[in-house]
Amino acid sequence: MIPTIGTAVSYPAGATASRSTVVHVADAGDGRRAVVLDETAFHPVDTAWPDQPADRGTLRVAGADLAVIDAVVGALPVDAAPADRLLLGAEVPVRTGTEGWTFVVAHLIDGDAPVAEGDVVDVTVDAGYRAALSAGHTACHLASLALDAALADAWRKEAPADALGAPAFDALAIQESRIVGDGSVDVYRIGKSLRRKGFDPEALADLDALTARVDAQLADWLAAGGAVRVERDGAALADRRTWVCELPGASARIPCGGTHVTSLHELSAATVSFAATTVEGGVELVMTTTATRAEAP
Repeated sequence: MIPTIGTAVSYPAGATASRSTVVHVADAGDGRRAVVLDETAFHPVDTAWPDQPADRGTLRVAGADLAVIDAVVGALPVDAAPADRLLLGAEVPVRTGTEGWTFVVAHLIDGDAPVAEGDVVDVTVDAGYRAALSAGHTACHLASLALDAALADAWRKEAPADALGAPAFDALAIQESRIVGDGSVDVYRIGKSLRRKGFDPEALADLDALTARVDAQLADWLAAGGAVRVERDGAALADRRTWVCELPGASARIPCGGTHVTSLHELSAATVSFAATTVEGGVELVMTTTATRAEAP
């Protein structure tokens, strides 16, 4: 049966296991099947902004562990006919949360795997891989804020502000963001559009100095050891979620559908490196962020 209620997700609270019921099974192509559960701890890759990759793990059904090959967002218009097919991953034409659509987590497994609607499933997420991605995602947000702060004097016009009130270079220039284990890679484009908004590219002339400023800010924030949490409007995949980090003198709030650490004490260090390349119409700046997790006591 095509799902009419969105998947409830528990990963925003840090869950790496859940017990669920299969509500839909569909052909996903390439010899795979898409399994939709009423609830899951599995984080899927988002279609519109695929920065954090899907979790790794298994679905345990009737004593058999089925490897999850991938996890993607599935969607269908609310008024879809019963015969309509669930759209998966890149097929989804709208952003997660768009009104008038139902959004689910589709767990992609081998097409021959024995699973059917009504089966009870135990979801197990690779906790080590999740922890590495969570550290990388938190460090990514911190690095973006530190970069905005380091470039605050590079603006000749008033610009939209970031979560801490600095001109939002990251939001205005970002082209791609990829979360990796214990880090991230962010690609920015500095072209005519950004210059018209008032950004002076000369601020990127000394990348060593920029690195030092960003690293110093990151070190200060980590030393404060602020709490980190994900606030959400509801339990459904489509409900709005917000990353909140307590920093000295302010709470940073950024809309985010990913996973994160629960305290900056979990990171012993975070550093960045930059590489700039001249491209047609401007400059491409790549910021690589590396997070080091603190050893458990």
